[in-house]
Amino acid sequence: MSPSTVIPSWCTLAGWWSHVCWSLPWSIWIGQEVIQDRIVGGYAPAPNSIKYIVSLQTTKGQHFCGGSLVHKYWVLTAAHCNIGTDQMMIVAGDYSLSMFEGTEQYSKPHRIIPHPLYNKTTNNADIMLIKLRVPMVMGSYVSLAPLPRQGTGVMAGRVCRVSGWGYTSLGGGQIPSTLRTVKLPIVSSARCNSSESFNGNITSNMICAGYNAGGKDACKGDSGGPLVCEGRVYGVVSWGNGCGDAKFPGVYTAVSKFRRWVDRTIYSSYTRCLKY
Repeated sequence: MSPSTVIPSWCTLAGWWSHVCWSLPWSIWIGQEVIQDRIVGGYAPAPNSIKYIVSLQTTKGQHFCGGSLVHKYWVLTAAHCNIGTDQMMIVAGDYSLSMFEGTEQYSKPHRIIPHPLYNKTTNNADIMLIKLRVPMVMGSYVSLAPLPRQGTGVMAGRVCRVSGWGYTSLGGGQIPSTLRTVKLPIVSSARCNSSESFNGNITSNMICAGYNAGGKDACKGDSGGPLVCEGRVYGVVSWGNGCGDAKFPGVYTAVSKFRRWVDRTIYSSYTRCLKY
């Protein structure tokens, strides 16, 4: 797509979370500065209370995705957040993006590893690991995110929490600089895959979360961030249709389906005992 490509107006409104908008290259979104990061219907958590969340930023300091620190050298995020190692900076220990708080740690990516089965058309296996050039130091403002064991699930109705930076309403307005979070119940695959909702497009590698009445959700730019259930990152913000739509819950990559891949990727240089 050429630099003169015009972003459809409905991609900057509720419809932008659709598959068509997802097909637009990240360079277009970033170049036009229309990446919008939204926790809809949420609240501001206590400062530095979510120590494992990281901000993926362009080299110009623009936040575009979230992620979770799972090892001092590794970040877990969504595969569609891949803009290349030369264009990315990872920031840990942050709370307000608009000011320097003295708690931040920075690292450039050394390697970016999307899952080999990632499909940008279906959003299946939308998960990625980033190896950092410089390790993050654990402390009062930075810690590791616990992950679920391979194959474990989370029951429908269980209330989880998703966090990120950005707009707090579908109408846009001023972008809040501080981290936001919202509590969401897990939605059954049967309901999420029904003809009234995603109509069979939810794979076994995805989980859904949202309220029957809608109104609370993650949105584009919160992508890659953590959905935490029972203290563990069970989901990675992946895709959806609109934001906070009652018919369409948010869709997350099911981390438990990829735990062995995560371990094998991170620890392959240390051990040969990890197998699928």
